[in-house]
Amino acid sequence: MEIIVKSSDDAVAALCPVAESEGIATVFDRYKAQQPQCGFGSLGLCCRICWKGPCRVDPFGDGPSEGICGANRDTIVARNVARMMAAGAAAHSEHGRHIALAMQRVGKGELPAYQIRDPKKLTAIAERLQIDTKDKSVLQLAHDVATKTLEDYQNQDHHKGCHWISASVPKKRLDRLAKLGVLPHNIDATVAQIMARTHIGCDAEPGNVFLGGIKGALADFNGMSLATELSDAMFGTPAPVVTEANIGVIDRQSVNIAVNGHNPLLSEVICDVSREMNQAAIDAGAPGGINIVGICCTGNEVMMRHGVPLATNYLSQEMAILTGALDAMVVDVQCIMPSLPQIGDCFHTEVITTMADNKMQGARHVDFCEDNATATARKVIQFAIDAYGRRDANKINIPDIKRTAVVGFSAEAVMDALAQVDAVDPLKPLLDHIVTGNIQGIALFAGCNNTQSVQDESYQKIAKTLAANNVLLLATGCGAGAFAKNGLMNQQATELYAGEGLKAVLTAVGEAAGLNGPLPLVLHMGSCVDNSRAITLATALANRLNVDLSDLPLVASAPEAMSEKAVAIASWSVGLGIPTHLGTMPHVTGSQVVTELMTEGTKDLFGGYYLVETDPDLAGEKLVEVIRNKRLGLGI
Repeated sequence: MEIIVKSSDDAVAALCPVAESEGIATVFDRYKAQQPQCGFGSLGLCCRICWKGPCRVDPFGDGPSEGICGANRDTIVARNVARMMAAGAAAHSEHGRHIALAMQRVGKGELPAYQIRDPKKLTAIAERLQIDTKDKSVLQLAHDVATKTLEDYQNQDHHKGCHWISASVPKKRLDRLAKLGVLPHNIDATVAQIMARTHIGCDAEPGNVFLGGIKGALADFNGMSLATELSDAMFGTPAPVVTEANIGVIDRQSVNIAVNGHNPLLSEVICDVSREMNQAAIDAGAPGGINIVGICCTGNEVMMRHGVPLATNYLSQEMAILTGALDAMVVDVQCIMPSLPQIGDCFHTEVITTMADNKMQGARHVDFCEDNATATARKVIQFAIDAYGRRDANKINIPDIKRTAVVGFSAEAVMDALAQVDAVDPLKPLLDHIVTGNIQGIALFAGCNNTQSVQDESYQKIAKTLAANNVLLLATGCGAGAFAKNGLMNQQATELYAGEGLKAVLTAVGEAAGLNGPLPLVLHMGSCVDNSRAITLATALANRLNVDLSDLPLVASAPEAMSEKAVAIASWSVGLGIPTHLGTMPHVTGSQVVTELMTEGTKDLFGGYYLVETDPDLAGEKLVEVIRNKRLGLGI
């Protein structure tokens, strides 16, 4: 059988033959089995909204031009993409709700496993939300911040926008969004409205449907913003830390536990409890004790706060089990492959689900809630220690591939580093270097992995092109994982790939910050829910210059966009005025109306737009050109 490995990761290439020899199907095999994929679906022309169908509209005009109800290609495509935005908003905002509810209970003194680890950040949040901080204890303030945050899920006044988006973007942008009628007033209501308006017999005007989707995407931004900021207050605001990334971080001599998913509420406690139970692992025969490794965005969360090494990102999560040395994979929510328990059964690996709304066939389930967080952490760690004793030494195959990564660049950490250059006015060095051209612009990398692409390759190619052209690079989520695994989040990468102007800036700031060398080539800003960190920096720059976000030499790129969350992120990025590259062809090209609206019409509406380019070399060049044009617009 021919092996098709669509990954640039050497560790993945080393482990796929292991899967073949064991007769285990991986994500790459399942991708091959799906070829050829449905052409109607790839164009966005399938409609399953009612049971008269499913309907498919012929893209060539030789068959049906409408569904049974009369919906044409433009309506069908617009409804499909709007529903994806709603699903993405639901995923991120549900994460945020979970954090906010937990913080509210922390404020009441009801959750002893949790605390406010960054009171300074909590106070800053309260001030942003216009909450009186005078004479309040930390716990009182936590309760008040969480309670006001939860209003963004409950407010029924359509004329009153969500607190968090109002506190997070420039007034010029808020005014523009308000005129277009796309500012959400309530996250839950906005998601429900999209589902209602796309029900059979409702909104059929494609432009109107699409704008409803953008409103949902902005609700996604709101949910992401609050999730990130409250997590910082509860778990600590990230600061630079040196760690490692790629499959080689799994240790033959240790009990290896991978935390996978997106919600830090359990993984944070696992990190704490693992230190208490380390001796139990040694007593069980593991001289290295307990080794926590990260996968996907839960991995990003614990990597930036605890220095926990990152084993891999989304597409290659199965490979961690194929090493034969992973004793447990503990999962929470989102981007978790249902194939994991079956692969775990081929080895000794415990795959443990922890959330009531995220179970998988064949996995062990240990129910988690904040009240029993410590007990749950002890239980799953003990399962891992027990599994260690069932390892088959003949099946252990850990590729010796890992890279140094400097991670943890929250907005506050970036400002702290800049303050080492200018304590009075930290933004000034960054602005000065943008004006002089040492830094041409800023690019945020986000998004997923996708079997439509060669895993991690587009990220690396585009980043190297932008860095050579003196563009400052930020990254979150699986994009951050791609850079960390492949050695682009360290000082050596800066020396190798940064243009002379960018290298000089990164070196000056890094040395001033005490790193004895430059900042890493790509600044790690966290998980995919943490994209709002980049907007915090961009908003500070825009306010300082008295311009809108759309005026800045700022771009975003999702080279391997895959999930509904990625659709929502890309769409709020566009809504905030940022030209946003997609490296995967979106399922909208069956409608010329929707395609033109996304690539051209949004320029007039928002100042941002979707730039679709599947060739990473061309994508890098196009993003450089966008930045140059933005600079011309600013007269620099």
